[in-house]
Amino acid sequence: MIVKDIAAFDVKSCGPDTDLATAAKIMWDCDCGIVPVVNEERKVIGMVTDRDICIAAATRAARPSDIRVNDVMAREVATCGIDDDVQVALRTMKDARVRRLPVVDAQEHLAGVISMNDLVMRAECRPGADVPGNAFLEVMKAICAHTHETVAA
Repeated sequence: MIVKDIAAFDVKSCGPDTDLATAAKIMWDCDCGIVPVVNEERKVIGMVTDRDICIAAATRAARPSDIRVNDVMAREVATCGIDDDVQVALRTMKDARVRRLPVVDAQEHLAGVISMNDLVMRAECRPGADVPGNAFLEVMKAICAHTHETVAA
């Protein structure tokens, strides 16, 4: 199975100068937890998450409408290609420890997003499955693994 068979392609994005209130509204309207950040050519230059917005809103002396996406977005973004095998997307998600991956076309323009939700609905524990259950579980383990020891306050 290839990425274009299961990714979402009706994806909204924003620019780096978008304010966090607007990015949050996109998430609310689209029922999603991330918004890809693109430049004028629609190339992915970052990602902003609902968590990024919440932490910024809680820790800065500014309203979300006064904080720019550029100030809080993740700049290192893993992507996959529209014609990549789903196994490539799974491996990339595992290595980058992300739940959602921008999908780009041959010119590196944002085409869509593939998420764990897209994959879990097709994961099966049988030989020859389009999304092998064991590969999916390995990705989830990598994403969920603690990167540092948690200290209780």
